Amino acid sequence: MSEPATNIGAKVAQFPRAAALAEKEPPFIRVEGVTKRFGSFTAVSSVNLEIRKGEIFSLLGGSGCGKTTLLRMLAGFEDPTEGRIFIDGQDMTDLPPYERPVNMMFQSYALFPHMTVEKNVAYGLKHMDMTASQRADRVREMLALVQLSDFSHRKPHQISGGQRQRVALARALAKQPKLLLLDEPLAALDKKLREATQFELMDIQDKTGTTFIVVTHDQEEAMTLSSRLAVMDKGRIMQTGTATEVYEYPNSKLVAGFIGSINFFEATIRDVRDDVATVDAPELGATVEARAIPGLSPGQPITLAIRPEKLTISRSKPEGPNAISGKVRDLAYFGKDSLYRIELPSGRVLSINSVNSRRVGENERVADWEDAVWLSFDPSSAILLKD
Repeated sequence: MSEPATNIGAKVAQFPRAAALAEKEPPFIRVEGVTKRFGSFTAVSSVNLEIRKGEIFSLLGGSGCGKTTLLRMLAGFEDPTEGRIFIDGQDMTDLPPYERPVNMMFQSYALFPHMTVEKNVAYGLKHMDMTASQRADRVREMLALVQLSDFSHRKPHQISGGQRQRVALARALAKQPKLLLLDEPLAALDKKLREATQFELMDIQDKTGTTFIVVTHDQEEAMTLSSRLAVMDKGRIMQTGTATEVYEYPNSKLVAGFIGSINFFEATIRDVRDDVATVDAPELGATVEARAIPGLSPGQPITLAIRPEKLTISRSKPEGPNAISGKVRDLAYFGKDSLYRIELPSGRVLSINSVNSRRVGENERVADWEDAVWLSFDPSSAILLKD
């Protein structure tokens, strides 16, 4: 089910335009003040959320953050302790799962091992008001959609993990739900297959127009798949936005630390002029400049955050406001990039990712173990966080 890289890039690029168009319509899914308690434990706390029609929306967070509980409430498998859930303008809060225009694809795929691929896809249609001919047509349509027409008479153990995932997806889409819920849909796949299947899911969603909500703990998966995503922690939504918004402009240390790798430094605001803040960062051993955020004042404590790929490493001191000296303590080569761990004069160690943009030998690296180096970063790449 592979497709040219140019097509994949085009699909990803379409997300901002699709999101802009969808903003003009009322929200397709509206979660209002939803809380779920199990005895004295609060699994989901006062969640408010709006999801647009045709989005791939991801709920992202670590184990126990409440994302699966929220998904199960959308499906009707759990009842909210408080709050309401609306889908396509209709209050679904008190409706059982079989009366909701929703289907769910489970992490295990839950295929029947004794049934063929064709019969697995057809299983959910047997109670629908359809003729046998209509069911057969629908099954053929779904198998063609996931490119498994040639595997219709095989059983689950006779196909690969990625193909089983597509059978489960075809079965979930066969009933033409308005909303498809996917609980860790790619967790059982190996890394390369998972990466390829992400784009297959995007392609299938684009063809069907079905709204997808994906639960995942995988940051890269959420950022690749999603038109928007929500980061959850301790039952609350901490930030909602596009992958770019959440990664580049996190609203807290928690979100910044959860999405990707990042270096944190305690600092103090020295001065703010226009959109640039001058920041004293003792652990960096320097006063640096960063893009200002609203509400800053001189003397205010702040957290300065810099992502490893935003730092540049060199042997000579660079020009510009943010130059920091250090020494290479550790070096790891990953092929496409190298990770440097640099010890600063303060004793603090920070991480840097340097892209290996050309093929070089071991003696041609930017720096090696124990080398004295200089680090630099653009003021716009630094993140200032109050929380």
